[in-house]
Amino acid sequence: MSDNHHELIAALKSSLIGQRYSPVVVRNYCAYASGFLDYLGQRGITVADVIDLHVEQYLRHAIVQFEKQRGRGPSARWHEVPRSGIHALLRLVHGQWPPAIKPACEADEVRFSICAEYEIWLREERGLACSSVAALMWEARNFLAWQIDHGLDGLAVLSVTDIDHYMDLRAPKLRRCSLKSVAERLRALLRYLHVTGRVTTDLSGHVLAPTLYAYEGVPSVLDRGQIIAVLESAEKDKSPAGLRDHAILQLLAAYGLRSGVS
Repeated sequence: MSDNHHELIAALKSSLIGQRYSPVVVRNYCAYASGFLDYLGQRGITVADVIDLHVEQYLRHAIVQFEKQRGRGPSARWHEVPRSGIHALLRLVHGQWPPAIKPACEADEVRFSICAEYEIWLREERGLACSSVAALMWEARNFLAWQIDHGLDGLAVLSVTDIDHYMDLRAPKLRRCSLKSVAERLRALLRYLHVTGRVTTDLSGHVLAPTLYAYEGVPSVLDRGQIIAVLESAEKDKSPAGLRDHAILQLLAAYGLRSGVS
């Protein structure tokens, strides 16, 4: 490794420690970043010229090396730590990584501008946590991209029907609690668009969300197979308490429980 690479790794280590990463994470990130720099050096690529493709090529190369050394492939999520370490290094060098996507058209420029302003507002005006900002920004980017892809003529003509179509698109793969979170994030964006004058009518009140109930994650009905599994599990406990519980469960399985009885 060249002296410049040693300096980069030392700077990365100092940066990670300053951000209060754990010693294990610092060590792993620096190790993978060092391996990436060696890979670049062997191919005559400078860190300043790195693009996303180089990172993906290195990760594929690292997987091959892993298989040669250990005789087996890594786990499905193995790449996450090397990728994070490399990204931390590239953020140090480039100031931002992954690099910002360049707008391909005027609509993209408007969308990127709104997202940038919205993120600043969430951080500085509302003072939200990073995780909350990330979730809100993902929904904002997704909604605005959807709006452009579906040929809507700008935000000024956005309607309740458009909002319903977007929620219908998001709903099929989500649980009720997740869908409620989507609705809350979309409401926040629509309120912001109205406050900043990009949408003439406040549409946030028209975003429908499911009502959540206490203990709704607990199944209201068990099928026969589940009942048998519960009885078999309870039967294994031969203690006095276990025998009592098994007897009670047998009665419940046979006769059920009347409404209002607890």
